[in-house]
Amino acid sequence: MTQSDDIKISEDRRDALRYALGIGSGAALAAAMATPAAAQTADNTLDRIRANKVLRIAVLPGELPYFNKDLATGTWSGFSIEMANDLAKLLDVKLEYVESTYGNSILDLQANKIDLGFALNPTPQRALVVDFTNLVFPHPFGAMLKKGLEAKTWADINKPEVKIAVDVGSANEAVARRFAPNATIKSLKSRDEVMLEMSSGRVDCVVNALVLGLTAIAKNPNLGTYKILASPSVTIASGTAVRREADKRWRDFLSVWIDYNRGIGQMREWFVKGLGLAGVKAEDVPVELNI
Repeated sequence: MTQSDDIKISEDRRDALRYALGIGSGAALAAAMATPAAAQTADNTLDRIRANKVLRIAVLPGELPYFNKDLATGTWSGFSIEMANDLAKLLDVKLEYVESTYGNSILDLQANKIDLGFALNPTPQRALVVDFTNLVFPHPFGAMLKKGLEAKTWADINKPEVKIAVDVGSANEAVARRFAPNATIKSLKSRDEVMLEMSSGRVDCVVNALVLGLTAIAKNPNLGTYKILASPSVTIASGTAVRREADKRWRDFLSVWIDYNRGIGQMREWFVKGLGLAGVKAEDVPVELNI
């Protein structure tokens, strides 16, 4: 092999390398053009949080037991705030609050305004646009029962003589119509109207999720008692949502953190503390609540 042959092979290798790099750059450029701008700038949420020392969360005014804002001091408290404070301490970062709503929390994640949305029900529609962590807890359904009415299962209220009030178009109504279809169901425009029916004695019970039932009775003990109904056990998942991105470390870290704190009983402690802000006593929280 001559010296000129060596030079030619070396040049061929350089040309091949330049070609390979050119193909790689072109592919990366094409991928970037096909990726939304938000994903390009926020492809690694966990690293960005730790680098900026800030964790941005959505906060929802008036949504006890998850969120509560002291109007005098501006201080936030509640179940979700307890969770957020623990995360901030663990990651050694500060919390930044972005006031939002349940629906807007999803939009805020997509727009990269927040890093984490609390107290969100994972639904198939939402799962198309954001990622969800592991389950925080299964939110059980049951009924507020007037004094003197006993019920342990859905069959106990699935009778024509039992009058049930629900707010129209809600999950409460859907659950009542599915599991107590033989009862006399009154669909009303709002939760306030439902509670008025109950307090006036015009209905025997109100079907709703545990948090709604416990907090309503804490405000007005004369409404009766709240029972989680069985056979079957009816729940809606309560979780946390994160922005969808290629790097799943933020989502996976949160899932491990949730499982750990559920396992040691910390989640239930935070939840009961949040319910206490709404006037619910610890002894009134059903033992069946799996959190």
